[in-house]
Amino acid sequence: MAVTARRRFTADEYQRMGQAGILSPQDRVELIDGEVVAMSPVGPPHSALVDRATRTFVLKASDHAIVRVQGAVRLDLFNEPQPDVVLLRPRADYYASAHPGPLDILLVLEVADSSLDYDRTVKMRLYARLGVTEFWLVDVQAHLLTRFSDPGPEGYRTQQQDGRGRLVAPAQLPACIYRRPIYSANSHRSTHQRLHERSRQPLLIAIRHPAAVVHQHAVNVSAGIHPQNPSRLLE
Repeated sequence: MAVTARRRFTADEYQRMGQAGILSPQDRVELIDGEVVAMSPVGPPHSALVDRATRTFVLKASDHAIVRVQGAVRLDLFNEPQPDVVLLRPRADYYASAHPGPLDILLVLEVADSSLDYDRTVKMRLYARLGVTEFWLVDVQAHLLTRFSDPGPEGYRTQQQDGRGRLVAPAQLPACIYRRPIYSANSHRSTHQRLHERSRQPLLIAIRHPAAVVHQHAVNVSAGIHPQNPSRLLE
């Protein structure tokens, strides 16, 4: 019987998978606790809320923060998520030499529709445990913004919910005022989209070294579809 050795990918190994073409730019994935996780498809309401937040933060933050949209941050050796919007401390090279880490992050904002449970549990605890000082989670369907602060090993100790039309600002950027949209971002979601939204399910992918199977890891997928052939091999 074949014996498999399970281990986590490091962020450097994850990057090399992209450089080798094992992961392509079309693969919407991120590294969470050493596992390559497929992100949920982005629908129009999600995109609209990300665009709205981005425009507000770019205009209000000015030179006080770098606004990174759906780009990577490296939280530690095994975690390289791609939040929807991140406010970063200004740096002359715009982090060209290395991805920003927890000390560089002023705010993480995630917009969640079908991924709400995952973002509210796994992602929230991850950001808190690794020292992200403030995390905002937008619930598309409930029209709620939850603001998390005061991070600790088990999660954030403080949270506050804000409905539509409320004015809010990040703790470290008080002049960067964001107004929650008063319209229903979900009003144009099609029946097809609603029927086909499903929670993430684990899909096992075997990645083989030429000599032996060296890793088998779980990838959470949305809508039951993985973006690439799950049998592709690590050469």
